[in-house]
Amino acid sequence: MARLPLEGIRVIDSGDIWATPYGCSQLADYGAEVIRIENTRRMSNRGNSLNPPPGSPGMVDKEPGERPWERVAGFNNANRNQLGVTLDLTQSEGVALYKRLVEVSDILVENYATGVIDRLGLGYEVLKEVNPGLIMISMPLFGSTGPYKNYRGMGSTADPLSGHTALRCYEDGDPSMIGQTVHSDAVSANMVVFLSLMALHHRRRSGKGQWIDFSQCEGFMPLLGEAIMDYTMNGRVAESKGNRHDSWAPHSAYRCKGDDRWVTIACTNDEEWAALVAVIGSPAWAFEARFGDSLNRWRNQKELDTLITEWTEQRDHYEVMHTLQAAGVPSGAVLDYKEVFEDPHIQHTGFFEEVTKKWCGTHLYPGMAWKLTKTPGSIRRPAPSLGEHNGYILGEILGLTEEELVHLEAKNVIGTTYLEGADET
Repeated sequence: MARLPLEGIRVIDSGDIWATPYGCSQLADYGAEVIRIENTRRMSNRGNSLNPPPGSPGMVDKEPGERPWERVAGFNNANRNQLGVTLDLTQSEGVALYKRLVEVSDILVENYATGVIDRLGLGYEVLKEVNPGLIMISMPLFGSTGPYKNYRGMGSTADPLSGHTALRCYEDGDPSMIGQTVHSDAVSANMVVFLSLMALHHRRRSGKGQWIDFSQCEGFMPLLGEAIMDYTMNGRVAESKGNRHDSWAPHSAYRCKGDDRWVTIACTNDEEWAALVAVIGSPAWAFEARFGDSLNRWRNQKELDTLITEWTEQRDHYEVMHTLQAAGVPSGAVLDYKEVFEDPHIQHTGFFEEVTKKWCGTHLYPGMAWKLTKTPGSIRRPAPSLGEHNGYILGEILGLTEEELVHLEAKNVIGTTYLEGADET
């Protein structure tokens, strides 16, 4: 079997929640040895797992069971293919071991608030002396300079401050009505991959490592380029428009037959509109002046949506999608997660991969987002249990003896279970 493209690269994942872990896991998918750093005093990556709400969707199984922190779906999804070590960085021995790991690693990624890593004595100015070739990516919410540099927040903070939240509610709604999908975290995770590969390429040519100061908020804003440029060029402040498009109509989600079943339809030109009209039986209203051209369809889209819904709500959402796609009209059934798992296309591509983890059983997990023909990635190991690889990382990589490991565990520098009173945030 061909070697994976990132074999031989070692990455320290010193981040929290989703953006950093998922970015590092994508490096691990393709061969990098990624070491996740955790702390038995703080469970931010597995937060609220000791006392999950009843029926919490964040649990892999319905009941918490033994070691509930091992059963958090978000953690297990975002940290696949990683190795796990625990280090208490508030103790000098933990800091010393962290530096030894840096010495034998290529990349370090952290997303603490600005200043935290420096207060731990592990900022770039310190670590580059330990390893001059180190590539260090710091990704606080607002970067390491400016008035907001010390502000704390999550992806749910970056989304509104980037302007995105104001754009994605319905036109008759307000930002309090939007869901908890945090797009900036997903973008930041992919930026981890891009930044890592770019810096590795630079190091191979120059022999030099570097520090990368990455603002998650600013990293997301280029995706909102239309709204930003419209303001800078025309002075217009973009308004939320729900499923509407700036120039296309029809363009929305339409109710279908069944309980909460929907389909999306988007006509981007006159040819697609004509095909849609033919599929729905060329009704007389489709030839009225109010729908006679793209501008009038856009101006009268509320009435147009009502008429299209009269057709879609009599049909299955998959039926509408397949019929319209066959006619060349962009359309997609809105699927719930059961339908996603059962979808024939997803089944054919083998996107979901079966993963077994001791504490939470065997489940299907989202797999590789892309396929390399020569070096395909896969989920080779589940997300690490707390401190699962302490022996390998500290013993085999750093050369600590069994006696030293026992000493570190006795002092709670390392461990495999959370300490009483561990911070769940």
